[in-house]
Order: sequence, then structure tokens, then C-alpha cells
Amino acid sequence: MKSAAATRRIIDALGELYPGATTELNFRTPFELLAATMLSAQSTDARVNMVTPALFARFPHAPALARADTKELEAIILSTGFFRQKAKALVGMATLLVEQHGGQVPADMDALTALPGVGRKTANVVLGHALGVPGLPVDRHVLRVANRIGLAEGDDPVAVESQLGARLPKDTWTLASDVLILHGRRICKPKPLCDKCPLPPNDCRYFAAEAAKPARAKKR
Repeated sequence: MKSAAATRRIIDALGELYPGATTELNFRTPFELLAATMLSAQSTDARVNMVTPALFARFPHAPALARADTKELEAIILSTGFFRQKAKALVGMATLLVEQHGGQVPADMDALTALPGVGRKTANVVLGHALGVPGLPVDRHVLRVANRIGLAEGDDPVAVESQLGARLPKDTWTLASDVLILHGRRICKPKPLCDKCPLPPNDCRYFAAEAAKPARAKKR
């Protein structure tokens, strides 16, 4: 894996490519971001953003969502997929917020991941974007891009989060995740658009390996 200095330099370069990078989910409060991030599982941010205006107009806070009629909630979130499981998780999450946290979203990883339907990635999104606590969400884009470039190794999100976090200042964790996600969505896709990538070739382990293939073939 790359050194801390190289990792920071690459994240800074991606930050210049994606100025103002942040989550693409629309939200006004930590509660809204928590619910939106839960809905984004197996869906897209664009689809979730189409659903949440009606959702939050009807259920603007945890006490309202905790009292939600399941069938009504399912109908609102239907298009995000897995709507039955998500509706159950949303009501469970809101109920626990009311019962244990006064209806407020806690700024604590352990408390967040104790909520129904909330994993570490979701908790990191909410911590970093809505609560001012360093968080480094690792989704499929972060996994793919970080491994390709050589910033991390492995497909375990928790391990990759630890690897990246160990080589980046805490106050850059959320931005690092944001720029890696955007890079994965726009350029470093499953089939990467290497010709459009602004990173120097030597900075990317994947590009270097691909560039070396013809040379090895010629030697044979």
C-alpha cells in the first residue's frame, strides 16, 4: 500500500478534481440523512432523493416515523427497493431514537450501529456529514477505487476503513470517502475510464499493471 504522504497527496488531487465533494443525498437534519442513507442501500442517491421529500413531509422527525403505519410507509419508499425490510428498519430506528435518545440522532458510532438497519457505513455517513464527527464511509466505490489505486488492500469494508484512516488525518476522512466515491462513480467505474483520469500514471497501481502487460507479452 502507498505511504501516508502518497495517500494524502492522491486524496488532495481528487479533492481538486471534485471541489465541494459531499454526499449526494439531500437532507436538512441528521435524522433525514440517517433515514435517507438507510434507504440508499441497494438503490441510488438519485432515486432516494426523489422519494425523501414526500417521506419527510409525512414523517418529519423520529417521533412521527416511530408511529408510522407500515403500509403507508412502504408505499412511499416502494421505488427504493426492499421496501418491506426498509420500512421495518426505519420504524425500528425511529422507535429506538425516541426511547433511548430523546428522538435525536446520537453522535456516537456504537449508539448508531445499535439502531435497527444501521451499519457502520451508514453511521459513518451520518457522523461525517451531519454531526461533525470524523467518519470514513466505505462503500463499493471506495473499495474498488482504493484497491485499484493502491491506497488499501482487501474487500472487507472495516479493514479498508482502518487502512485509510491510519494514513489520513481525521479531519480529512469524510472528504476522502466523498472524493473516492465520486471518482468511482464518474471515472474509476467497474470498467475504468483511465484515459479521463487526472492522476499521474505512477500513482495508480491498476494503470501501472495494465501498462506493463504489453511489455511482458513482447518478452514472451
